[in-house]
Amino acid sequence: MERGWLHGEGFLLCLLLHLLLQGRGDTFAINCSGFEQQGVDPAAFQAAFDRKAFLPVTNYSIPVRVNISFTLSAILEVNVQHQMMTSFLWLNMRWYSPFMRWNPEECGGIRKLSIATENLWLPDIFIKELITVDETLTGLMAYVSSEGKVRYDKPMKVITICSLDIFYFPFDEQNCTFTFNSFIYTVENMVLGMEKKVQEISNISQKLIQSKGEWALLGIHQSTMKTIVGANQYDQLVFHVAIRRKPRLYVINLLVPSSFLVAIDALSFYLPAESENRAPFKMTLLLGYNVFLLMMNDLLPDTGTPLINVYFTLCLSLMVLSLLETIFITYLLHLATTQPPPMPPWLHSLLLHCTSPMKCCPTAPRKGNKDLGLTPTHLPGLKEPVEFVGKVPGPQEAESNGCPGSARICQEDAAQKQHLVSLWIQFSRMMDTLLFRLYLFFMATSIITVIVLWNT
Repeated sequence: MERGWLHGEGFLLCLLLHLLLQGRGDTFAINCSGFEQQGVDPAAFQAAFDRKAFLPVTNYSIPVRVNISFTLSAILEVNVQHQMMTSFLWLNMRWYSPFMRWNPEECGGIRKLSIATENLWLPDIFIKELITVDETLTGLMAYVSSEGKVRYDKPMKVITICSLDIFYFPFDEQNCTFTFNSFIYTVENMVLGMEKKVQEISNISQKLIQSKGEWALLGIHQSTMKTIVGANQYDQLVFHVAIRRKPRLYVINLLVPSSFLVAIDALSFYLPAESENRAPFKMTLLLGYNVFLLMMNDLLPDTGTPLINVYFTLCLSLMVLSLLETIFITYLLHLATTQPPPMPPWLHSLLLHCTSPMKCCPTAPRKGNKDLGLTPTHLPGLKEPVEFVGKVPGPQEAESNGCPGSARICQEDAAQKQHLVSLWIQFSRMMDTLLFRLYLFFMATSIITVIVLWNT
């Protein structure tokens, strides 16, 4: 008898607890009776709207979980001088509110409602790198489901700080970050999670982003971290946005014209060194190159020293060096035709070493006093020494020129002069050849560098 009484008391206790828990679960359910005849009654949600200043939780020991994702739809500008990136994105936030639930069967089958965000609690999510005030449009709506799930999407034009490295301009890749965290709520009150997989976010952004802009989206990566400010700890979601500049505009407008001017300057070595046309031609090219740099200066970064600036500096240096070499050779040939100076022994040895058959500069066969020679096929245009000083006079010519009795001495002097002229001509050819090959090496290196940077 006593045992039966105990069993009956236990049954009544369980029934009471079940009713209490059931009543507790329906405490915050919205009464939407009559919606099927009169539509949605705002008064039914007023109690939930009055709680918008507080966290949507029934137990403050359990933090609110806010899931975040975004879609990057445009990269508007990347300012290298101020180290800023201007972009446009759609921010998506999802969370659960136990105060915004109802039974669809009692509410005319309504399972989702759009409610003005001014009536709801909104997470204070902001982007840490943002340097302007959040100018989100007012009057936005949020979707609330019958299970209490809230979906809030808002468009944002964000100007964020981004550490830009422009050394490889215009083939540079940049990595900017979007750090989402709460301004007020610590990890005890709110934690952040992912609404979508980061790969899905990256794929959608790559499809929607404007493809005709200057920058292309390479991918988006995500990491989770926590930051400590004093005694408080805040949850953070960090998105790394990798972008790459489209170099075609700069290649066509900067690199190609510069390469053409350098190639024309290299071809000017085929002009005769003793003519009066090579130096003015090179001066005109140098002047045109400076005008080109001034006109294209707006396309170059305002700060830093990118690799393309080094390239332009080398091009300008080569053209100046080529002009100076032309002036020096012109002066040298003029001096050799009037009063050829003796060649220093070290320079003569260097010339012998460079023009030997096993070295870079091929030689001509030795005949008589012409012990050095470069084939004129390398840099055509230089006249032979006999055209500068004339032929060696014979005995009768020497006597008619005022050298009676000393025709042999006059012939030796003329031969020695012709030999010196030949040496200086070979030296000028060697300088032209070396500088011309330096041009070829520089142009080949530049082309290979551009191809490698463009394809990596």
